Formats: sequence, C-alpha cells, structure tokens
Amino acid sequence: MSGSEAQRAAPAAGVIGLGAMGRGMAASLRRAGHAPQVYDLRVDAVQDFVRDGGSARATPAALGAACDVVISVVVNAAQTENVLFGEQGCAAAMKPGSVFVMCSTVDPRWSAALEARLEALGLLYLDAPISGGAARAAAGEITMMTAGRPAAYAACGPLLDAMAARVYRLGDRAGAGSKVKVINQLLAGVHIAAAAEAMALGLREGVDPAALYEVITHSAGNSWMFENRMAHVLAGDYTPLSAVDIFVKDLGLVLDMARASRFPLPLSSTAHQMFMQASSAGHAQEDDSAVIKIFPGITLPEPRS
Repeated sequence: MSGSEAQRAAPAAGVIGLGAMGRGMAASLRRAGHAPQVYDLRVDAVQDFVRDGGSARATPAALGAACDVVISVVVNAAQTENVLFGEQGCAAAMKPGSVFVMCSTVDPRWSAALEARLEALGLLYLDAPISGGAARAAAGEITMMTAGRPAAYAACGPLLDAMAARVYRLGDRAGAGSKVKVINQLLAGVHIAAAAEAMALGLREGVDPAALYEVITHSAGNSWMFENRMAHVLAGDYTPLSAVDIFVKDLGLVLDMARASRFPLPLSSTAHQMFMQASSAGHAQEDDSAVIKIFPGITLPEPRS
C-alpha cells in the first residue's frame, strides 16, 4: 500500500478538548498526517488550532458525525458525560462501530460503566488516561494507559501511536487503564506534597533554596516531581500547568477507589488534605506546586545581588 493509500485508509479522527494536553495531541495527529477535526468550548483555542492549519466542528455532535474515532481530553467524568450525552453531545451522532477514546482521570468503576453504555449504542470504547505533560503531548510522546475491546484497538491503533511514545494495553475491558492512572496520581500527588514539605523545611531552616534544589536533584532524595515542581517555586511562578484542584480531584479518586475495598492509604490521605488546605486558602487554580503555600511564613529570600 502506498503512503497516500495508507493515509486514506486511516480512520477519521476528532479531538474534543484543546487544553494543555489535547492541543498537543491534536497537533501530533496532524503532524502524522491524520488531519483531525477539533472542538473546544473556548473559541480562542479552536481559532489558534485552525490558524495553524487545522479543522474544527461547531459542536461535539458535528464532530462525532464526521469522525470514526473521537478522542476526548477533558477534565473529568462530568465533562465527559456532557461531551457524550449533553445537548449536542456526540454519542447519538457517532456511526455504529466508531470509537470513543476517553483520556480523562476518572473513577475506574465509572469508566467500566461507560463502556457498557456505549456498547448498547453500538459504539466501541477505549479507557485511555494519559500522562506526560504539555511538552510531551506536543511532541507525540505521552504515555497512554489503556484498556478496551480488541476491536477498539484495531480501529484506532495508528492514532494512538501518533500521539504516544508508549501505549500500555492493560486489559480487554474498560477500567484497568483508569486504575493504573489513579495509582500514578497517588504517587504524583504524594511526591508533590513531599517535595513541597521538604523545600518548606529548607526555607524555614535558612538553607539557600537554589543550593538545596541543586543538591537534592543530584541526590537519592530526588524525584521527577521535586525537580519539576520545585523549579516553579524557585521561580515564584505559579502559572497553572496542573492546578491545585486537579490533585484535590485526583487524590479524591485515589481515596474513593481504596475506600471501596477498605484499603488504608495514610500518605494519600495526608497529601489530599494538604491540597484541600491550599485550595480552601485561595490557591485552587494556581499551579499544584502552590501546595507549599500552606506552610506558615514560608517565603523565598530576595535574590542575591
């Protein structure tokens, strides 16, 4: 098959949600020759994508009718419900055999139930939470934690490969992908909270923060989250790449999953309370590194002249 024939044979793709991750994923699909349709409530985000040569649809329903695979990159289960079943939702417009790829962090039980709802409509479903951040999304190098029917993989495999460096296939029914993502978020949230606590203690003790950062990032105590998020603290830049309230939600999902099986998670519970405290103190929409602000009297020293 020639390159042009392969492109014609590829499924028509659509992306709903052009946030930090969705925009990069749509760009990666376009770069791979898939010409995705896009939709977002934010007109400016859609216009930016179209200005760069992309195509858009006015509603989720219009996008669903035009696409064989709809990739949803919205914040949570409630937004996913609205994309699918709300006014002008895409579920009723999608052709039988089309695939809905759900990339949000959600309750695994909800994801499993959604698979059944979509199967009743003749639609395929892929439980496919993502990780990696905006830069990796733009480079087509995210990680996808997926689970679903073999037919769903067969229908959208080339699209997944265009967006991700790693596509983990974790089961043949929905739910396993979301379980692994929730566990990943347990670690991410606890690591951010621990990094903030460590940096706050260093500041309280008068340690030079830049020196502390340099030493820790080259020592056994380092973590990816310490290295990434404490750089935000040193810069005093709390522009939200991932907001405090994301971890209020995600650690809440962690605790909900564990509670259902009566499994104790003391570190997760403490980290969740730290993010809750930061949120209630007015930092809900700041970068999640702003959890450091819950510690009293912690300020960075003035830069040295």
